[in-house]
Amino acid sequence: MIVAFAGIFGCQLLGEFIVRAFALPLPGPVLGMFLLFLALVLRGGEGGKGAGDVPKPIGAAADGLLGHLSLLFVPASVGLMRYFDLLAANALTLILALSISTVLAMAATAFTFRLLAGSNS
Repeated sequence: MIVAFAGIFGCQLLGEFIVRAFALPLPGPVLGMFLLFLALVLRGGEGGKGAGDVPKPIGAAADGLLGHLSLLFVPASVGLMRYFDLLAANALTLILALSISTVLAMAATAFTFRLLAGSNS
């Protein structure tokens, strides 16, 4: 399991290094996740199961991280409470922005689905 975590965090570290070295407008962990994905695809499957099969140790480590994902939101939630007065003062604007962006995202998703579903028939 330690080797699996080292691989996962090594990809994140490499992503951070590349982003900072080349001043890319992308979060380092996102690039690291892509590098991990690329490594898994290039590695191929175990026993001829197909390309991209996740090795069991990495899968177990990832499942463990995902099982405790909610804990990672606690610091952000506590940080929001620091700015409660600012959030309360702009509540109407925030609610309006969130509502409109949600409706637009749903409409864009529906449009894309109809566009792609129509091309398959």
